[in-house]
Amino acid sequence: MKAFGAFAALSVLSGFVQAGTVIWDGSFDPYNSAADFDKWTWANQVGAYQWYIHGTQPTSRYLATGASYKNPAVTREKQGLKLTIDSTAHWNSDMERSELIPQTTANLGSGRLFYHFSVKRSTTNAPDPSFEHQVLFFESHFTELKYGVGNTKTDLQWFVSGSSKWSTPFQADVWYGVKLNHRYRYNFAYDINFSGNTVSLWASTGGNPLVQVVQPVGTSTFTNSADFHVGVLRLGTTTPPEDWYISRVFIESGSINTAIGSGTGTTQPPTTTLPTTTAPGSTSKPVTTTTASQSPLQTQYGQCGGNGWTGPSGCVSPFKCVEVSPPWYSQCQ
Repeated sequence: MKAFGAFAALSVLSGFVQAGTVIWDGSFDPYNSAADFDKWTWANQVGAYQWYIHGTQPTSRYLATGASYKNPAVTREKQGLKLTIDSTAHWNSDMERSELIPQTTANLGSGRLFYHFSVKRSTTNAPDPSFEHQVLFFESHFTELKYGVGNTKTDLQWFVSGSSKWSTPFQADVWYGVKLNHRYRYNFAYDINFSGNTVSLWASTGGNPLVQVVQPVGTSTFTNSADFHVGVLRLGTTTPPEDWYISRVFIESGSINTAIGSGTGTTQPPTTTLPTTTAPGSTSKPVTTTTASQSPLQTQYGQCGGNGWTGPSGCVSPFKCVEVSPPWYSQCQ
């Protein structure tokens, strides 16, 4: 177990020589098989990820790692993740979920932080756009990607507190982001100013440096450092499996590292003040059953308790706060 944890820690030191400070590294290189995710338990919290939000089948049904699952432009890691949701992937609700949570003692919710990741789908086991999908999201849903919502359900959209700020066709076998200036943006960074309550978006094409594609948007930012969901939640039930591909996951503070892979990037120092602007895009607000209320009361399926939880502890009527994985996690049901 110590070797597993040491390998994860080593990747933090060896993979980054530029820009800001990496405060949590979600590389999948230490995970040689699905069995490595199972080494984590509430009693044995090892590795980079908590793994408890999933279905009843073996982990190998929901998670797989390999070189073919990563963004080929990324050179800091050798492999990525294939994440699957299907009709067995129920976790404490009628929703289908496969989600990893950062395992760390670092503070992932203060100052200005950059949450990096890349995401893709394929033609095999493609996501069904007739269902809403919440992708790489926080418990309070102040920022996230969505698929299967809005007027064009086949678009991948970036949301801030329930409002779509941009969208792009979610094409197969493209490491994805926004299509800007006739180029697809494959890599992302949520630029979150927890002190200033703003969030913006950085993106890039292939191995090109990240650029800021959406200016800061005002919202209520919050995380308890254990509620960033690296995975997918699908509202509703359908039988065919869906595969999602995720790589290049890490969080940094200070200046953003804009380089992807071995490409040449720059360091962008944090500003002392961030203007709040509303990016162009859809203003529709698709209904979601998991978006946390900004009032003192939590909504259905939102977290309401657990060790270290500092968010809402009460639930909107008629739901009650139920211990799901005591003493670590309670949920409004």
